[in-house]
Amino acid sequence: MNGEFVAWEDAKVHVLTHSLHYGTGVFEGIRAYDTERGTAIFRHDDHLDRLEQSARLYYMELPFSKDELRKATHELIARNGLASCYIRPYVWRGYGPMGLDPLENPVEAMV
Repeated sequence: MNGEFVAWEDAKVHVLTHSLHYGTGVFEGIRAYDTERGTAIFRHDDHLDRLEQSARLYYMELPFSKDELRKATHELIARNGLASCYIRPYVWRGYGPMGLDPLENPVEAMV
């Protein structure tokens, strides 16, 4: 979450996060499958490209490169000992000035 691996119970956002009030967030739904050669993430690059394009529609620049997100996803799967799983990267406007214009609010991300 925002560049850090956090315990499930510590993965929190502020109650005034813009995305909670106005839906200013984008996500992808990605499947990872257990294969003979290890975990395979289905069309990972295509999903990350679409995530970046969706974020641009909301005037959000990804806070991490697609390569960083790709590596973080693989590490997260490994840390959790998963072979097959559902992955939900999410990018949103975080806590900042309350109101309709979110451009002052930071862009945050999680996988």
